[in-house]
Amino acid sequence: MIAIKNGLIVTPEEIIEGKTILIEDSVISDICEWNGEADKVIDAHNRYIIPGFIDVHSDKIEQFILPRPTAQIDFELALKECERELLNLGITTIYHSFSLYKDEFFGKSPLRTRESVEKMARLVQDIHERNHLIHHRFHLRIEIDNLAAYDIAKALIEEHLIHEISFMDHSPGQGQYRDLQIYQETIEKHHGKEIEEEGIEKILEYHKEKEMLSFAQLKELCELAHKYEITVASHDDDTIKKLQINKHIGVDISEFPINEKTAKAAHDMGFYTVVGAPNVLLGGSHSGNMSAADAICADCADIICSDYFPQAILHSIFIMHKKYNCALPGLVNRATLNPAKAMRIDDKYGSIEAGKKADLLIVDELDHYPVITHILVDGRTTSRVEYRR
Repeated sequence: MIAIKNGLIVTPEEIIEGKTILIEDSVISDICEWNGEADKVIDAHNRYIIPGFIDVHSDKIEQFILPRPTAQIDFELALKECERELLNLGITTIYHSFSLYKDEFFGKSPLRTRESVEKMARLVQDIHERNHLIHHRFHLRIEIDNLAAYDIAKALIEEHLIHEISFMDHSPGQGQYRDLQIYQETIEKHHGKEIEEEGIEKILEYHKEKEMLSFAQLKELCELAHKYEITVASHDDDTIKKLQINKHIGVDISEFPINEKTAKAAHDMGFYTVVGAPNVLLGGSHSGNMSAADAICADCADIICSDYFPQAILHSIFIMHKKYNCALPGLVNRATLNPAKAMRIDDKYGSIEAGKKADLLIVDELDHYPVITHILVDGRTTSRVEYRR
């Protein structure tokens, strides 16, 4: 048995002092007055004890596999290096986001193909039969103008290789790129070759004429996903009408709603709403959309994800706590219990409660920044860091 004493235990409702967390095997067995008996004792030294983060949307793995456009690293080597970084940032469960794009307006990537997606999905599944540090899950992102993605997604779902799917539409004039100038500036920054060869007018015309997956196909994918307990997300919702359509086809999560009105409507309609932690650090969206901090304060943001910068989750929680006076348990829930509920794994993960897996972080504050000193996954200490002067 392991005992973690002298900590500020952050539960879903409150912060508990003077109690000890007891761990047997991989599970929290009790939170109690401790009698002093244990095989191993961890002294939290009055630091916070919180659940490990559950990150439902992260494309960080792409940066490890493709650190430069012409330098592709072995997938498994990249995954092993990526998980070491994610672990020490407090992410104990990760939903790796891999995308199936059709066009190359945001730059050509060898990772956004059927071959790469299937390869990563199988690797994520396989890694749990071998040595690993954290819980790996696979999040398939489907650009809805990629007609081939329909059959690919169905096959991967039926092979039990997917744990989350999301529908994306990066067409200009709506969603994230309702401002056409931002769309043009973005594809120029990504060095998409078509913008140089075709010009923006031809690209806009292409988007007007392109085929899209039908609502019937999207609904069928939702139904198939739910059959296997897989959560479905939409991406960059910008209107209530779009939310109503998503509700009809069976979507569960609204990722990155564009404005607070849509975020509030999504929350009220029963969607889990997701905002990006980097948005909190930057003080707003890099695309000029909704402020994540404002959405959290308005209680219409249920989940905080790392998006493209996993370091941001821990810092965003403490920024919201210190700068905006938001209660710490509610903020921690947005990175732990709420994503666990959305992903249908809250029976085992997401909060410090008896009977749940002991995925735990001990968090200190140094130089006004939060730092993680201990990380436990399945009740085992997988990382420990002590700062010095």
